[in-house]
Amino acid sequence: MDFSQMMRPMLQGTWISLEIFFLTILLAMPLGLFVAFGRMSKIKIISVPIRFYQLLMRGTPLILQLMFVFFVPYYIFGTPFKSRFTAAIVAFVLNYAAYFAEIYRGGIESIDQGQYEAAKVLGYSKAQTYLRIIIPQVVKRILPPMGNEFMTLVKDTALAQTIGVVELYRNATNITSRTSSIAPLIVAGIIYFVLNFVVEKFFLRAEKKLDYYQ
Repeated sequence: MDFSQMMRPMLQGTWISLEIFFLTILLAMPLGLFVAFGRMSKIKIISVPIRFYQLLMRGTPLILQLMFVFFVPYYIFGTPFKSRFTAAIVAFVLNYAAYFAEIYRGGIESIDQGQYEAAKVLGYSKAQTYLRIIIPQVVKRILPPMGNEFMTLVKDTALAQTIGVVELYRNATNITSRTSSIAPLIVAGIIYFVLNFVVEKFFLRAEKKLDYYQ
C-alpha cells in the first residue's frame, strides 16, 4: 500500500473524529451549563440527582459508558442502538457535560460576592450583571481548564472505535494489521498532535484577548 492509498482512509477517519469532537462540544457545552446551575441549586430534588449523575460520569471510564449506551438498549428493549455513531455521541455528550459543568460551577463560584452587590447598587438587573460583569470574568477563568478538556476530547475520540465507529484510530489499526507496518499509527499520532496544536493555539489566543479581565 503506497502513501496515497494509506492516507485516503486515514483522512476519512480523521473526518469522523472531527465530527465526534465538534458534535460533542456543540451539545455538551450548553448541557453542562444547565447541569452546573442544577448542581448549584438549593433545591435538593434537583441538586442531588445531578450530583449523582456527575459522580457517575466522572467516576467511571468513558470506554465503559460507551459500551453501556450502545448495548443496554438491546437488553432492555430487545433492540440494539441503530447507529453506532449516534451512540458514541450520546456517551461523549453525557460524559463531557459533567466535566464542563464542574468547570462552569468553579468559574461562577470564584466570582467575589461583592461584585454582585456592587452591580446591584449601580442599578444593574440580574441579566445585566451576568452579561456585562460576571460572564466575561467567568469565561476568562475557565479558559485554561476548558482548553485541557478540549485537548483530552481530541484524544478520547479514539475510544469510539470500541463500539465499532470507524474513526482515525480504528482506520490506523486496521491498516497496520493488514500491512504489518507501524506507519499508519505514526501518521495517526501526528494528526492527533496537529489537532491538539490547533486547539492549544486557539485557547492561547482567546486568553490573550481576555487579558484585560484581571
